[in-house]
Amino acid sequence: MPAMTHFPLLNHQPGSPLALYGNDIITCDRFLGDIAALTERLPDRRYVLNLCEDRYRFLVGFAAALIRYQTSLFPPAHTPKMLKEICEVYNDAYCLVDQPGYSADIETLRYEHCAKTGNCSEIPSISDDFVAALVFTSGTTGCPQPHQKTWGSLVSVAKQTVARFALSTQQPASIVATVPPQHMYGLEASILLPLQSGCMLHGSRPFFPQDIRCALEAMPSPRILVTTPVHIRACVEASISLPPISFILSATAPLPITLARQAEAMYATQVLEIYGCTEAGTIATRRTTDGDTWRTLEGVTLRGNRDACFVHGEHLRLPIPLNDIVQTLDEQQFLLLGRKTDLINIAGKRMSLSDLNHKLSGIEGVQDGVFVMPEEGEEGSITRLMAFVVAPGLSHNDIIGGLSQCIDPVFLPRPLYRVESLLRNESGKLVRAKLLQLAETASQFVISDIDRRQAEVAPGTLLEIRKP
Repeated sequence: MPAMTHFPLLNHQPGSPLALYGNDIITCDRFLGDIAALTERLPDRRYVLNLCEDRYRFLVGFAAALIRYQTSLFPPAHTPKMLKEICEVYNDAYCLVDQPGYSADIETLRYEHCAKTGNCSEIPSISDDFVAALVFTSGTTGCPQPHQKTWGSLVSVAKQTVARFALSTQQPASIVATVPPQHMYGLEASILLPLQSGCMLHGSRPFFPQDIRCALEAMPSPRILVTTPVHIRACVEASISLPPISFILSATAPLPITLARQAEAMYATQVLEIYGCTEAGTIATRRTTDGDTWRTLEGVTLRGNRDACFVHGEHLRLPIPLNDIVQTLDEQQFLLLGRKTDLINIAGKRMSLSDLNHKLSGIEGVQDGVFVMPEEGEEGSITRLMAFVVAPGLSHNDIIGGLSQCIDPVFLPRPLYRVESLLRNESGKLVRAKLLQLAETASQFVISDIDRRQAEVAPGTLLEIRKP
């Protein structure tokens, strides 16, 4: 029988800074002491729902669960309904929380940070085949599906990412993240990446541009901002100054190249994107302004093409089929063409919703936007796409005119909803159900034919819908 392999929890030097918690710098030794103190308090359960909002508290809870060989559950949402459904399936679970007043119909342990925990110097190791996490898909195309993440696979992806970004324990970077650690991108980029690179993380999750600036200013150089296109746009539009940043890392939604150029020019940095999925984790990266070509992490390859492409890697037990349509240039370089579920057929013509969204966001003046395929209409009727656009200063005709230059007329949105903002979740993603609900609410604002003639408004124009 082969010897069991173990990987250490972290790759930090004794006494090195690991996190900024409030105004306190937490060293590696103090972190290990905090883990030891929490480990003693954890109930004897198989699963844990780590709902800690503070990133450092989440990290301590995640590490303590690993040492107790408890699997962390990461559902796509933390609504009472979702948590109840998860706990009905994983009934040997409890919640770890750090917010006062939290209540749920499940055993709950409140995180209590003690300022006087002792220091520890011995770094624990965890078996590489232990299922450290069950990460659920978003459920936007069906029921959320769990995917096992062994400790070995998580460490492997983290080390590959460390190598790709040339991070070094000799000059540790500081990481500020706007994304939640309970999301796959947030878990990999704001928790596992600092653990395995010697980096220092900021305990908070800043939201507004001023908060992002304050968090970055509190951290030593070199700095990395882990974020989403929504937060990048907010900083750019606010024209807020930021301290020097080595690079900005973006994921969870398509990043318009115009926005990437603006951010690079404003902050004298590079904007990098991560491409990945819940099933395989981080797969590839690119610098957005360098072009459309993605390059896989070292040791990760793509085999196949178009809608039959698989991800291979030593950290993957089996090849993972991609839900996206890609054009492979070789085993490590590819172009992203859209999602399989995004392919639509209207009047015999096919196109990807992702490609349509990309063209919409490329119109100058469009700040945010998305195409949505409505529910199927009556048999024999022609389905018409709808689109939601945030574009202050652009008229309906401006947007339609811009789209007409780059897409077939059958894909032009009818109707086009001009909205003040799009409601994205905490990971920066749009939820189809909420968009359809917004459309239903917006329908009451459609200008009637009589009013349209009186107001001389172009056909198809809708009144602007304000943020609910």
